[in-house]
Amino acid sequence: MEKNSQPTTYGVVLVTAESRALAEAIALDLVESHLAACVSLIPTHSIYSWQGKIHSEEQWQLIIKTDLAQFSLLETKIKAMHSDEVPEILAIPVVDGFQPYLQWISEQVQD
Repeated sequence: MEKNSQPTTYGVVLVTAESRALAEAIALDLVESHLAACVSLIPTHSIYSWQGKIHSEEQWQLIIKTDLAQFSLLETKIKAMHSDEVPEILAIPVVDGFQPYLQWISEQVQD
């Protein structure tokens, strides 16, 4: 499938989820929807402040490899599935990478 004429804006989107089940559901939906080429899931421990209290919790970190041109759709899908009132959804641009891998991302993430 041919991409549009705009250059791909590769990026990594970070999202945390409260459970492995939620993390896997989000990951599967994003890949099946062609909004992400790959989502890596890593168990993590987060310490954060929320509503005036310090929290210390086990969570799952999603590392989403995508074309940031799809960020708005990706963000909407994550918010609809996520259990948090204000989920972490952070886009980090990729400034360079192994070209065959970047090409693979382009092939997987579709407009």
